[in-house]
Amino acid sequence: MELYVIRHGQTTWNEKGLLQGSVDIELNESGREVAGKMGEKLEDTPFDVIFSSPLIRAYETACLIRGHRNIPIIRDERLREICFGDLEGKNYREIFMEGSPYITFFTDPSKYPAPPGGETFYQVIERMGEFYKEVLLPAAKKYERIMVVAHGNANKGLIFNLENNTDVKTYWGPGLQKNGEADIFVFNGESWMRKPGTVPAVDEKWGRL
Repeated sequence: MELYVIRHGQTTWNEKGLLQGSVDIELNESGREVAGKMGEKLEDTPFDVIFSSPLIRAYETACLIRGHRNIPIIRDERLREICFGDLEGKNYREIFMEGSPYITFFTDPSKYPAPPGGETFYQVIERMGEFYKEVLLPAAKKYERIMVVAHGNANKGLIFNLENNTDVKTYWGPGLQKNGEADIFVFNGESWMRKPGTVPAVDEKWGRL
């Protein structure tokens, strides 16, 4: 069984370097283009079901990748991006700079203090773990190929659970997915193995956050 974990396409907030989190920002034209290109790339790859974050940037990405194929898209609240609380809408270069209490977001996620109204990495791991155990794992035993379309941090929380990781310091693994990028995992009925590399939608120009 194969699982494709895909990050949504670019938004205007991605382009400006603004923290989105739970704010519902739609794709920009570049984001729609990259999602469409990923759809073309995966056109001949059959999927049984697509699970999507309910936020429009992820759901629209899922719809564009699906195209005209008859594949159900199921939105799940647990696939939402990490909530940045009072930091949402602020420039990440100013928030994650040297001297900021939030710089540990990338350097040591285990010590990242949730901003007012926001979430910790531990909370994301917990809800993504619930999605994994209650939804994804039963589906993986039923279907041949599944797609999950969500967000940069949320996807890492899912992968954290897939790989049975316990060290939050290593949360980011090989790094943040680019917009429209896919990581592929193979499930043998007991454990998950990551396929080498990633599947880029187009090229390197698409946003990182």
